[in-house]
Amino acid sequence: MNSIFTLPAMPDVETGDFARATAMLHRRAGILLGQHKRDMAERTLAMRAKTLRMDKVGTYLAYLEQNPDAPEWQEFINAFTVNHTAFFRERHHFDVLGRFAKKRSRPLSVWSAACSTGEEAYSIAMTLRDTLPNPDHQVSILATDIDTVAVAAARAGMYTLERIAPVSEQQRKNYFLRGTGSRAGMVRVKPVLRSMIEFDVLNLLAPSWPFEQRFDAIFCRNTLIYFDKPTQTRLLGRLARVMKPGGLLFVGHSENLTYLTDAFRLKGQTVYEVTH
Repeated sequence: MNSIFTLPAMPDVETGDFARATAMLHRRAGILLGQHKRDMAERTLAMRAKTLRMDKVGTYLAYLEQNPDAPEWQEFINAFTVNHTAFFRERHHFDVLGRFAKKRSRPLSVWSAACSTGEEAYSIAMTLRDTLPNPDHQVSILATDIDTVAVAAARAGMYTLERIAPVSEQQRKNYFLRGTGSRAGMVRVKPVLRSMIEFDVLNLLAPSWPFEQRFDAIFCRNTLIYFDKPTQTRLLGRLARVMKPGGLLFVGHSENLTYLTDAFRLKGQTVYEVTH
């Protein structure tokens, strides 16, 4: 066959590469990859190795191990993060947040600790803006994620019309600009909403967090499920320490803190109150 039709060879994947990579991912980001994700992980590793023009996945992993500050570490982590999110996902959480915000003293601070591509953070902002009389001066929202690509998308605040289907018609009018021409079918978050949120990249397992503020509410949903139990317990302790008394922690529908920590008590469906 003519060489013009020959596909370039993918880097070799050897026995032990998957275990080595999962251990590295766990040490760096706390993320656990189960054996059922082996095929996906090996394809992903091979693609990253190919991007760096390496002929073996083992060579790629060795490069990461020998260069702990290399930018490629972020690409490695990004490749294994899951960005499944939606506007007003688990809507009861936003109903609880609205009622809670009305009763809290100002200023009010909320942290979206795994904000992905921004839908959760913007849902928080819409809820507080619709609930409080002077949100511009009374509310601050921090939104972070370990995935740099997701955070960049969140900052941009551009979504398809399909993505904002859960948003009410009035909120669409108040908070989104509709695209025209080449951007038909797209919307952009209005500055009045975007200005309420500070987006940043953050590894929740970093030795320290680059802020000193304390929060009235933290959304850390569908994140604990990617960590082992000791890591979950440590993270919950850290979250409790940056919360104001009586603050609320919102978690995912499959996450149960009851047997992990006494730093929180169940307040409602997947809503916990800090105990200090």
